[in-house]
Amino acid sequence: MQGSVVEIWTACEAGSPMQAQESATAIADVGLSGDRYGTQDGSFSRPDDGPDRQLTFIAKEELVWLQETHGIDMTAADSRRNILTEGVHLNSLIGQRFSVGEVEVEGIRLCQPCKQLADILGFDFAHLMVNRGGLNCRILTSGTIRVGDVVALGND
Repeated sequence: MQGSVVEIWTACEAGSPMQAQESATAIADVGLSGDRYGTQDGSFSRPDDGPDRQLTFIAKEELVWLQETHGIDMTAADSRRNILTEGVHLNSLIGQRFSVGEVEVEGIRLCQPCKQLADILGFDFAHLMVNRGGLNCRILTSGTIRVGDVVALGND
């Protein structure tokens, strides 16, 4: 498996607009520098949170599927995920360590769409994106993630 980073998105606090980035600093066991989950200001941040919201991914192929199959145009920013990938089967990365450029991460669980996101976007799509909504990850090593970086398993 080898794909690439197409876009990077961060938001400084819960509900604030997503901002496109050319690169982002990933901090091991914390999150992306300046992102709401890295600073514990995300909608789902809790004091006892595990590591599974440090970095989130969504596949470009899933957004294309949503548009082609259901006529719903959803952007990576709309999804509120940090990294848009291409050429990566994200669901297969649960329990796997993989690299995003120079950063090593671990896939923890699927990132299912929620009612809150449907409310923000103004349309109900969550049932269409079950098991297609992305991947929640833990950041294992610090470094910089850049648009164009390769996403690969350790043996690729």
